[in-house]
Amino acid sequence: MSTARDFDFFLGDWDVAHRRRLDFLDPASGWEEFGATSHCWSLFGGAANIDELHVPVQGWTALTLRLFEPETRQWSLNWATERTGRLFPPTIGAFGPDGRGVFHGDDTHDGKDVRVRFVWSGISATTAHWEQAFSLDGGNTWLTNWSMAFTRRAADRSERP
Repeated sequence: MSTARDFDFFLGDWDVAHRRRLDFLDPASGWEEFGATSHCWSLFGGAANIDELHVPVQGWTALTLRLFEPETRQWSLNWATERTGRLFPPTIGAFGPDGRGVFHGDDTHDGKDVRVRFVWSGISATTAHWEQAFSLDGGNTWLTNWSMAFTRRAADRSERP
């Protein structure tokens, strides 16, 4: 069951290795890889956090606002980028007993309605993995189209438990 402290692992500074499909909806699409950095800080006593992602090689910055809802014991993950200046529709979900966080939402991509899934896994004091998948058939089949491998920045390792 999720708690307001689920994302405490993510606080601090990270190096990020991105792997992203060139076309999010095409399983035959090639991939691009690029680096970034991320900084995450806590709000509301841990029940919210923001991470800011700097991607200089791509020329953009983005953020995720995460909010924990005590009544439902679920998180909403809200992505935004400076390119659009708006929050994308949230994904909603929780962490399971296996330590994996799974979050779902609805959005559009290239004019098509898509079901969106974010998965957080591989969480340790120095690593984490995030992946995004889209479904065009209501969640029956999924196409993973973006992943991020997070490695805690060396200068930040001594500050974490």
